[in-house]
Amino acid sequence: MTAPTRTLTDLIGNTPLVHLKSLSRPGVDLYAKLEGQNPGGSVKDRAARSMLEGALGRGEITPETRLIEPTSGNTGIALAMLARQYGLNLELVMPANATAERVKTMRAYGATVTLTPTEVGMEGAIDYARAKVAGGGYWMFNQFGNPDNPRAHFESTGPEIWRDTGGAVTHFVSSMGTTGTIMGVSRYLKAQNPAVQIVGVQPTEGSSIPGIRRWPKEYLPTIFEPERVDQVVDVSQEDATAMTRRLARDEAVFAGMSSGGAVTAATRVAAGLASGVIVVIVCDRGDRYLSSDIFEG
Repeated sequence: MTAPTRTLTDLIGNTPLVHLKSLSRPGVDLYAKLEGQNPGGSVKDRAARSMLEGALGRGEITPETRLIEPTSGNTGIALAMLARQYGLNLELVMPANATAERVKTMRAYGATVTLTPTEVGMEGAIDYARAKVAGGGYWMFNQFGNPDNPRAHFESTGPEIWRDTGGAVTHFVSSMGTTGTIMGVSRYLKAQNPAVQIVGVQPTEGSSIPGIRRWPKEYLPTIFEPERVDQVVDVSQEDATAMTRRLARDEAVFAGMSSGGAVTAATRVAAGLASGVIVVIVCDRGDRYLSSDIFEG
């Protein structure tokens, strides 16, 4: 008998859905979709594979193409992990205050990492990459405007949630960064049941939560369609941090701060329900943040 041949990309998706016992209550169940179980450690593996395979399939890139992409971390890691699987070379651009784990992981996968000044934030990283493309010789995936990003979640994340809840999901909660996850899942779940409520999460004014953005209008991802989100919940940095620590302590779910923000929003939604099945995206793993102070409280 010949053993089946599986590649790294075959391991992306079909992540577990775990009941959050301490945060659920009679009649209202909270489930965490553990995207840290993807091989690259985050939900961004899905979008990275979709964008890479889409660009290669359409002939937009070849192994000779100089690729560049601005990232806050997880998309960059996913692209770095997969790029070499396809024989591609990649430069990633991110703010200098990114955690050391993220930078070292990207470099370990063979990507070139360029750090832009912290004070110009993610917008500065985007501007740097755009300038390189405008100058010629570079191609950018543009995760903020690439339809292959939400398509990945329409084709995989959404169907998995519907399948694993037996169609019982009533609310879906996701942090909003590129907005690819929430756009794709919303499109799928609403097609199955228009009554499913889609809840987006963004930081309060002045809060810094890695992976969640409150975008200035001129940088708002072009893949974002506001009509696909029924409710937006603002979460503070303090509340996101506290919930991230609680998830590790009480649920043994070791995740990053954006997941703490998403679960905070999910508990607020749950507080207003008499019954429901809430699914929240836990987008990555906590070991990506150990050099920060998130787990020191």
